[in-house]
Amino acid sequence: MSIPSSPQAASVESVAWGKTAAGEEVKLFTLRNANGMEAKITNWGGYIVSLKVADKKGQFADVVLGFDSLEDYLAKNPFFGCITGRYANRIGGAKFKIDGVEHHVTANSGKNHIHGGKLGFDKKLWNAKEITDGVELSYTSADGEEGFPGELKCTVSYTLTQDNGLRIDYKATTNKPTVVNLTNHAYFNLSGEGSGDILGHELTIPTDQITATDDDLITTGEIVSIKGTPLDFTTPHAIGERIGADYKPLVQGIGYDHNYVLAGSGMKLAATAKDPASGRVMTVRTTEPGVQLYTGNHLKEVNGKGGHVYQKRHGFCLETQHYPDSPNKPAFPSVILRPGETFQSTTIYQFSAE
Repeated sequence: MSIPSSPQAASVESVAWGKTAAGEEVKLFTLRNANGMEAKITNWGGYIVSLKVADKKGQFADVVLGFDSLEDYLAKNPFFGCITGRYANRIGGAKFKIDGVEHHVTANSGKNHIHGGKLGFDKKLWNAKEITDGVELSYTSADGEEGFPGELKCTVSYTLTQDNGLRIDYKATTNKPTVVNLTNHAYFNLSGEGSGDILGHELTIPTDQITATDDDLITTGEIVSIKGTPLDFTTPHAIGERIGADYKPLVQGIGYDHNYVLAGSGMKLAATAKDPASGRVMTVRTTEPGVQLYTGNHLKEVNGKGGHVYQKRHGFCLETQHYPDSPNKPAFPSVILRPGETFQSTTIYQFSAE
């Protein structure tokens, strides 16, 4: 099945891509714009399976880490390009209060909660329909799923723009007060997946503030200045330039694993990454108040696409989000969603070459 394309619209095609253990059919959607940029999205977990963009010579490469088959995505994997929720990142103590009522969610990172629990949104089959320029995925999370209150109805749309942007739009509604924090967990390598580490990539993040964390990477509630430190990317720096510095936040994260506090409201610049070797540039814009930089510090011997083996720091993530542990930090931007309200968020990963 496919949606006809106009000169301005991206083409959309879908194929059967296998079945879950429960026998549910999974689809793989291919989005392609007039410039030859291509994204492959599956409705199992909303994974970005492939993202092919051109370098400065016009050569295309797949710039996201992942797997060749559905079976590998169904097995244990490090969140390669999935929809992450109901609550992306960490919730300290795997509990929080709303209106004085305490809720306990799955503790799947020691005593803490991370990325939606044991069976988060990355492990769900989403309903899918083709839309102009892309695909819309929808999933209803039951009241009490992973301990979260309220039935949460979610839609996530992936669209490919004619100026080489992969746009992700998130929406959610609830029938009880709950918390929600949705993101995508793509690991990028602008030289092409399987090409080695990303330490030579140059990164700019337009803020000199992060949310401070403890040794378990749970936010303390403080927003601190990182001006002039190895975490400061307000001017371009290679990711590997200072990653091994004897600096407490880097030691805690075993590299970069930090939430940067973005200034302003509405759509804003979150980060720019450039691979000097290929000339590929990725610009990230978002309506979210934060972006988590993660440098693949825990990747080890992962058998990925095309026989490639992914190791430590072979990919990096820029996860647009609300701040970690916001349900327990009243001073942070609120993640509480109430009946009658709609959670809405947009992030665009835009590609060019120079």
